[in-house]
Amino acid sequence: MAADYNAEPLLKVDGLKQYFRVSSKYTVHAVEGVSFQIFPGETYGLVGESGSGKSTIGRSVIRLYDPTDGRIRFNGMDISQKMSKKDTSNLRSQMQMIFQDPMASLNPRKKVEDIIGEGLDIHHSCKTRAERSEKVRAILKKVGLAPEHATRYPHQFSGGQRQRVGIARALIMNPKLIIADECISALDVSIQAQVVNLMKDIQQETGMAYLFIAHDLSMVKYISDRIGVLHLGHLLETGTTEEIFENPIHPYTKSLLSAIPSPNPVVEKNRIAEVYDYKTSGLDYSRGTDHLISGTHYVKCTDEELQRFMK
Repeated sequence: MAADYNAEPLLKVDGLKQYFRVSSKYTVHAVEGVSFQIFPGETYGLVGESGSGKSTIGRSVIRLYDPTDGRIRFNGMDISQKMSKKDTSNLRSQMQMIFQDPMASLNPRKKVEDIIGEGLDIHHSCKTRAERSEKVRAILKKVGLAPEHATRYPHQFSGGQRQRVGIARALIMNPKLIIADECISALDVSIQAQVVNLMKDIQQETGMAYLFIAHDLSMVKYISDRIGVLHLGHLLETGTTEEIFENPIHPYTKSLLSAIPSPNPVVEKNRIAEVYDYKTSGLDYSRGTDHLISGTHYVKCTDEELQRFMK
């Protein structure tokens, strides 16, 4: 199922800020005024270096953190402020998260059947134990695991299998949006391809949307419909996958793309990675505004900076 860009955005984030107070004199500004939207059936890739605020955005969107400022609308609900018990229940069932470390995110004392079925228990989605067991085994089969795996513990699986358990736990609630927080970075390359292909197949089947958080640009290019480039808590550039890879505007985006190794040894030998240092770049992210380049391609910068980028 393709993304429906004529529909209302499933998720709309406007001016999201997330600050963490460390002491009476110091506050970490993790996310600064980030805005983006995700449409039904779409995969939005969020890329950036470690510490840029990618995971913080995902956790703020799903309300593991209370946003400092900004507005978040999901499926017609305003989820940026204090929510009612009903809205919280709807959010928890319609939005799910796949975490980066499949071992740390699974309870080692619970069997896989209980880990996956916990959401069903909380939301009272099954009337009988037999119905719950049937749903768990069906979702295990969908993610490429055997029904008998339901009686095992997380430590009895490989890394790729554990991540499939995490995906199954998210899928069993039949959510409209899944936040995948670097869900493949801890896996071997061959297993990464299997997991990403699995996610794409499930998206085709169910029409759910993904917020795909990663720093592997080649994988983001493969799975994403649109991409947002994040640096120091600021969303610097966003557009379709083709726009970002074929016509990058911001120098930070260019530096990220230039660092991608090429499988062609001749091209790789002559590849020059561009160096970008914010401190010496002369740019001021706090003064930037969104400039529409073409279609859905936006770059956050001042008018003077845009003229420099376009030369």
